[in-house]
Amino acid sequence: MTGEPTIRIIENNDRFIRFEIDNINYAEANMIRRTLINDIPKLAIDKIVFRHGQIRDSSGNVFDSSLPLFDEMVAHRIGLVPIKTDLKMNFRETCRCEGKGCSLCTVTYNINKTGPSEVFSRDLLPFTGNTDLTPTDPDIPIVKLGPNQALLVTAEAYMGTGKEHIKWQVTSGVGYKIHREYYVKKADNPGFELIKEKFPDLVISETKDTIVLSDDVPSRDLMIYINRARRNGVINERPLEFKEDEKRFIFHFETDGSINAVDVLDVAFKRIPERLNHLLESITFLD
Repeated sequence: MTGEPTIRIIENNDRFIRFEIDNINYAEANMIRRTLINDIPKLAIDKIVFRHGQIRDSSGNVFDSSLPLFDEMVAHRIGLVPIKTDLKMNFRETCRCEGKGCSLCTVTYNINKTGPSEVFSRDLLPFTGNTDLTPTDPDIPIVKLGPNQALLVTAEAYMGTGKEHIKWQVTSGVGYKIHREYYVKKADNPGFELIKEKFPDLVISETKDTIVLSDDVPSRDLMIYINRARRNGVINERPLEFKEDEKRFIFHFETDGSINAVDVLDVAFKRIPERLNHLLESITFLD
């Protein structure tokens, strides 16, 4: 197989994608994997200010803003809440506000909750910047407040990447494998009909004597059948044959919902040449 790399989407939804890239090698495959893990921009909370002391609500009830958990633990939980991300936002260090924080690089949130109650991610409300950038999951628990306890915080979120901290990591479960094809002799493995009927998408080709299957999309039943055929189902001592293509790689990953999966992939392919060009420009050649 020769030519430029090409990509084919196998499965895709908002938070998961499986795709194939051909005409690449292991080094390039690992470069794509590391980019997906560490180098995708994402919005996350990094600065949290707690308001301590007694407060009074509109009915005259008095609450104490001390919490059942240390402030550091609550801040850590809040920081890990995935937030919808606008990829058009600037990094703070390159924003025209010079890192002071503005609507182009920063979103400010607050939590104002009194007990007895449980504080969830849906209580994290944006009030400056792009107020559409809310938590991706409203039901993430943060802390449980007892009677007369309250949580009042202000938090700032800005863009970062996974190489700085895991809270800025968009993806999880990023992995790849090479393309593999199984050649099943019909005469030796009569059970192939069950797989063919149950998983027609796994069938690559078929002739009178042979059916070719792929595990590009994982199938527990397919692997059970293949393993059984290789160990116990052989007839006349002829094992199941398979071939691997080390230039075709099957990738998969899921996201935390902050960015659509296919958009993450698009950003990764744009980031790679940018980083390579930066590396090239930083190289100093000695005479």
